[in-house]
Amino acid sequence: MYRHTQRMVLTAVAALVPLVAACGAKSGGSETVGSGSADGGSAGGGAVAVRQQVTGVGWAVDSLTVDGVTQRAPAGARLEIDDRGRAQGNYGCNLFGARASFEGDRVRLSDTSATEMACASRPMAFERTLAQALAGGPLTTAVKGDKLTLTTAGGDRVRLSREEDAPLYGTEWIVTTPSAEGRAHLTFDKKTGRVTGSLGCNHVTADATVRDARITLGRAATTRMVCDASLMHAEKSLLRLFDGVVSYRLDSHNLTLTSKNGERVAAVAAG
Repeated sequence: MYRHTQRMVLTAVAALVPLVAACGAKSGGSETVGSGSADGGSAGGGAVAVRQQVTGVGWAVDSLTVDGVTQRAPAGARLEIDDRGRAQGNYGCNLFGARASFEGDRVRLSDTSATEMACASRPMAFERTLAQALAGGPLTTAVKGDKLTLTTAGGDRVRLSREEDAPLYGTEWIVTTPSAEGRAHLTFDKKTGRVTGSLGCNHVTADATVRDARITLGRAATTRMVCDASLMHAEKSLLRLFDGVVSYRLDSHNLTLTSKNGERVAAVAAG
């Protein structure tokens, strides 16, 4: 896990745009690939099959091959599409979201939004190349076991592997609730039984006891800085989670905290 050197995050990523991940499918040997008929008659059923394989899974980017040259991806580069058609990912440093349209066995990503963080320890050139490959045109989808390959019209390839859920403990969870603008983050420490982080402006620490998919949060101790009105409003919303019990759900690299009154806070693993 790494610490961001800058936390300038676009609000657009806090509310990631919908991405409907559907492609056609056919079997060829042990590999499942997208396919569709000339009249589109068989594309629909195949699209559903591939969507079931791809969605609800966290995919770690393994490598990127452009013009025959393969580059290994930095740790943290990933893509995930949920079963409702929303996507989020990480180029290796910056978070991104996109909208998709589908053409037979291919998916086209558009309207991409991304954060603007500068990570000195991460290869920014790789990020730019990966972003261009994903948004440069239609992508053919191929799934083989726990591997996913996205291929551009020019033959460039993004290779990904199925990844396990990020652990609750020790992960820096970046809050993506719109009002927090991606600046708030929390980390749970199993050894100390505490949670620490930022509410967007002020630092926070509190006791945190985890049991049966619930977290009992103690009273929050915070610094007393004053920021702009939007951040202070976000802080008040997050503070309502403390001094009470919240349920939590882990879904790959996503964490959802839900208070007793139904208020939800969404977060994504930093990498």
